[in-house]
Amino acid sequence: MKSVAKFFIVIVGMVIGYQSSYFLFENGIIDRLFNIRVLSPANYIASSVFAVVCGILLLILMPYIMGSFNKFSSNQIKRLRNYSTWDLVLGIIGLIVGLVIALLLSILINNLVIPDLFKNILSIVVYVALAYMGTTLALTKRSEIQGMFRFIGESKDKEKETKKGKQSQETGLKILDTSAIIDGRILDIFKSGFVDGTIVVPEFVLTELRHVADSADDLKRQRGRRGLDILNRLQSELRIEVKVVDKDYDHIDEVDAKLVKLAFDMGAKIVTNDFNLNKIAQFQGVSVLNVNELANAVKTVLLPGEEMEILILKEGKESNQGVGYLDDGTMIVVQGGKRYIGENKSIMVTSVLQTAAGKMVFAKPK
Repeated sequence: MKSVAKFFIVIVGMVIGYQSSYFLFENGIIDRLFNIRVLSPANYIASSVFAVVCGILLLILMPYIMGSFNKFSSNQIKRLRNYSTWDLVLGIIGLIVGLVIALLLSILINNLVIPDLFKNILSIVVYVALAYMGTTLALTKRSEIQGMFRFIGESKDKEKETKKGKQSQETGLKILDTSAIIDGRILDIFKSGFVDGTIVVPEFVLTELRHVADSADDLKRQRGRRGLDILNRLQSELRIEVKVVDKDYDHIDEVDAKLVKLAFDMGAKIVTNDFNLNKIAQFQGVSVLNVNELANAVKTVLLPGEEMEILILKEGKESNQGVGYLDDGTMIVVQGGKRYIGENKSIMVTSVLQTAAGKMVFAKPK
């Protein structure tokens, strides 16, 4: 391998020597320097001799050249290790900027009326100088440049936060389900101010509500008309915006599936008291405000041993039971209360049972 390397070095030296001497002879530089005129084939012989000399000289000097190069490169590597990644990136950016400016200046230099040799030398000097200046300037001003990038990053973060805040305001949308409208409690909930945002009523929900209001069944017809009345009161009595959205999904048949899709697309929450819709929406990542859950959450908390007076209205499922209700609708099962149906009776709470439908309170007569 060493022999091959030495042979290659000699060949490179000879090529460099021959091309250099040929350039000097062809351009008359030797004639002007030494005031002699060298004609062919003497110039070719001289170029060949100079090539051999250069090849041997390069072979002799190569160990010193490689030693100097290795020393220089190791020093540069040590210096680079002391630089941070940010410094290296800035240095590369400065180098690129300097080379781009040098390229523009070299175009101007090529248009100057001077010998080509001086044009090439001047262009090389400009490239080297601007590359060095660009790299040095970028590293010298790295703190200012880093501060500028940090300011831009902070501005973008603030802009993202502002957009996020606007989106969070815009996503305060509440889509009403048919069941929640017919139920009617949603009107009082929005009136109380505990729930805010824009109320959205999809067109397909209005269509379903009209069909219920036009039903042949008296109970359904009354419920549908009550729902339409609730919608009118929502628009007239509330200060918050109520808007109708005509977006529909023709490829989806079920209204519940359309509601979930619309809420997902708009980033809105569904207001309903439909247990099945609640579960389906939550499974698909859509937030739900369940009216029944809210009602259960605000019901009076009763503890075993508390005493109260209720009206026992009807017979319970088990023998000798009576059933009454609190003002918030909580059902109270009174053991041995059958004989007190239709009477106000003092009772004492014995236990409280939480079910999917709500709370059940068990009591006994005092």
